[in-house]
Amino acid sequence: MAFDADDEILQDFLIEAGEILEKLSEQLVDLEQHPDDSDLLNAIFRGFHTVKGGAGFLQLDALVNCCHSAENVFDILRNHKRAVDSELMDVVLEALDYVNAMFDQVRNGEVPQAAPDELIAALDALAQPQTAAEQSSNQPVEAPKPAEYEQDGGDITDDEFEKLLDALHGEAPVSGPGKSQAAEQPVGINDGAGSGSGDDITDDEFEALLDELHGKGKFAAQAGAEESADDSGNETQAAGSDGQLITDDEFEKLLDELHGKGGSPTTEGAGSKPAPASQKPVKAAKPEPEKSVEVKSAAKVPDKKVAPAAPARDSAPAAETTVRVDTKRLDDIMNMVGELVLVRNRLQRLGSNSEDEHMHKAVSSLDVVTTDLQAAVMQTRMQPIKKVFGRFPRVVRDLARGMKKEVNLVMHGEDTDLDKNLVEALSDPLVHLVRNSVDHGIESPDAREKAGKPRQGTVTLSAEQEGDHILLSIDDDGAGMDPELLRRKAVEKGLYDQDAADRLTDTECFNLIFAAGFSTKEQISDVSGRGVGMDVVKTKINQLNGQLSVVSALGKGSRIIIKVPLTLAIMPTLMIMLGDQSFALPLVNVVEIFHLDLTRTNIVDGRECIVVRDKVFPLFHVKRWLVKGSTGAGDTQNGHVVIVAMGTRQVGFVVDQLVGQEEVVIKPLGRGLQGTPGMAGATITGDGRIALIIDVPSLLQHYS
Repeated sequence: MAFDADDEILQDFLIEAGEILEKLSEQLVDLEQHPDDSDLLNAIFRGFHTVKGGAGFLQLDALVNCCHSAENVFDILRNHKRAVDSELMDVVLEALDYVNAMFDQVRNGEVPQAAPDELIAALDALAQPQTAAEQSSNQPVEAPKPAEYEQDGGDITDDEFEKLLDALHGEAPVSGPGKSQAAEQPVGINDGAGSGSGDDITDDEFEALLDELHGKGKFAAQAGAEESADDSGNETQAAGSDGQLITDDEFEKLLDELHGKGGSPTTEGAGSKPAPASQKPVKAAKPEPEKSVEVKSAAKVPDKKVAPAAPARDSAPAAETTVRVDTKRLDDIMNMVGELVLVRNRLQRLGSNSEDEHMHKAVSSLDVVTTDLQAAVMQTRMQPIKKVFGRFPRVVRDLARGMKKEVNLVMHGEDTDLDKNLVEALSDPLVHLVRNSVDHGIESPDAREKAGKPRQGTVTLSAEQEGDHILLSIDDDGAGMDPELLRRKAVEKGLYDQDAADRLTDTECFNLIFAAGFSTKEQISDVSGRGVGMDVVKTKINQLNGQLSVVSALGKGSRIIIKVPLTLAIMPTLMIMLGDQSFALPLVNVVEIFHLDLTRTNIVDGRECIVVRDKVFPLFHVKRWLVKGSTGAGDTQNGHVVIVAMGTRQVGFVVDQLVGQEEVVIKPLGRGLQGTPGMAGATITGDGRIALIIDVPSLLQHYS
């Protein structure tokens, strides 16, 4: 492997191939649903072909071999010599898994391990036509559609070129009824010059011809001579010199090289008169409708309206509109913007105490500019959530096939943007939730049929932006959750006694699925039964300062909703005071704030509670937990209560003072404070003091 190759080339390959492999996973699953989609087949073929080409340049032989075998399969499929079925897709998807594994090894600087010989043999077997009839070389050549030709970039494969030669040398006459061969003969081609042997040429010979066309400049000189003979002669085009496009003129010259100047095997014996030697070359730019029929019916060469004109070579190239930037550089810029936000907050606090009008204007202008800069930098870190959603069609397909279920995945809001760190962090939780919907939610086809439902279940994955948060939901139209079953399981596993379980609301029962070790499955499988997946989801979403909620209806289905902030770098908070110390509550957790007469509290099950609008909230004096020496201190009769939420659970925090809303930059705790219960990090407030950021779920779990 050429790891000593230019690192820039390697990085370009990793970026391009990575994007292609991500698309291939989606395209392959989509192909199983639309097996006759020619555009999709061509796109998958080109994907494997492009990865193979880049890997070959870097001498990654193991990757080349696997991609080549997969490419051959899709060459057969797109030529309609084999049909797409589930067994074929199993083999191809397994091949893609090995390609991804080898790609990861290359990214990590390791030598890629070759795919198993059995897999390569299975791919090679699928690269053969299904029936002998399909192997017949006398099959009519189907001309590709013009749109397809343009999408393919204009390059033709070896097989397509072979078909072109077959059409040129075929036994069946090309001329249609009612037309003489002389009428259909391409203009300017003499029938007496070429031998018209009809023998196929090898790839090396074809490459040599292209070298002569583009490398040595022979044909360019010849074209110049012809142009001098006729001022309005053929206009040669340089677009083909990049190996991506063959113009009409270049194609004609290629035929001249194959069959002799002015000769063509399709015009032998046509009885047409040879063109006089002194005759001017006929323009190929404006062929008449009945002319060059043989060539165009076989290869569908794009006409002059599609190919750019030769003078375009002198025009200025289009400027690139994108640039690749290392993510570390974006993180550094974001950190500097965060520091600027802290300085702005400090100046705003100082400006509020000043009576200087110019000072107020300057601080206001700084506030506007800083806010715009912050939004612009955050936008550069944004990525569409499609990066996460793209892996789920494969997950659902494999899971449903293994469980003998019929499941359709529907996705909405794939273009919703959120911070790149959140995109990566949400990947695992969403995988667990989607697997849970397929495994626990969707019933077997027979069970659904008995319940009067379609045999195919539906899992819907959607994303939308709501203010400065992202809402993600996973819906299924399956069996739904049974609150009574969940209560019984909670008692069996010792999470609640029977009396406490009976008092749980349906919503509280649904949230039991996130408890560690909780599962409704009787048997443990490789997918579920250990009660680990959903616990991981809850932990991860809490770390992202997000919220989880569950809605379900027995027999109709379930919905799990995730709410997470757009970014993790800068957080809107509610600043509070406990004694003389500042703390920050994430605004995502704050539901409402009110002033309360603390003498009107109630005791329920030994816990202090308050009743607000006929709703009961447990009440906690967080100052006793977080400020040293506050335990047992005399409480005032009045206080501020902040209602905070974690999922569907809401409690009240009693605080001494409310400072106000403030955007803060999250700073990690020092080594000696890392892991402190209830603390998510620290920040610097507008008055220059350090404030700890409260992690509400962790705080309650540890102290309450």
